[in-house]
Amino acid sequence: MRYELFYWPAIQGRGEFVRLALETAGADYVDVAREGAAGMQRMLDLMQSPELKHPPFAPPFLRAGRLVIAQTANILHYLGPRLGLAPDSEAGRLWAHQLQLTVEDFLVDIHDTHHPIGANLYYEDQKPESRRRAKYFREERAPELLGYFEGVLQHNGGQRGWMLGRSLSYVDLSMFQLVAGLRYAFPKLMAGIEPDIPGLVALHDRVAGRPNPAAYLTTQRRLAFNEDGIFRHYPELDKQS
Repeated sequence: MRYELFYWPAIQGRGEFVRLALETAGADYVDVAREGAAGMQRMLDLMQSPELKHPPFAPPFLRAGRLVIAQTANILHYLGPRLGLAPDSEAGRLWAHQLQLTVEDFLVDIHDTHHPIGANLYYEDQKPESRRRAKYFREERAPELLGYFEGVLQHNGGQRGWMLGRSLSYVDLSMFQLVAGLRYAFPKLMAGIEPDIPGLVALHDRVAGRPNPAAYLTTQRRLAFNEDGIFRHYPELDKQS
């Protein structure tokens, strides 16, 4: 099957978690909105199509045959078994989905460090609130959530294992993206916390070293982190005082 991924064309954002799964599996897919103005219009038209029984609220969403599936965790829950990136058992697939939903919670925390008031405002319009939210994130939420994921990984083999056991899954790809994104957005925070999460650091490196992800990371399909996405680097938010 040829999949169609619909997401904003200039940012990694939540769509990157789906891209990583598709690229790692060597799936046949097209990133529709990155095909110029026509692709972007296709995405907007599909979101507003009266013919869709289950319309998406916002990107990312995936078209697979007649199915249109929205929400990152939901897309990965669908793709995982089909791409060989999820366990065979129902219990295992639900566990993967549970972990991915926790990743989504983490992304909300990361986003809110630079947009704690509202996404309709510029960062410059909410700097004082952002500093307060970022301090809470650095001191509590990031150590708490990274520590949780590290604990899950250690239970499954630590620096030699994967999040769900012996096989690479889409959850491992999401861990890679979290570590990479946080290194970009909060380099000082990560320098201090990485000694406490050696398993996740090693997992990041193992994912980056696998043939398909390694090849993808060198292409133009892998968009650079920037200050329009979820992971944004504002030095004043990474202060450790």
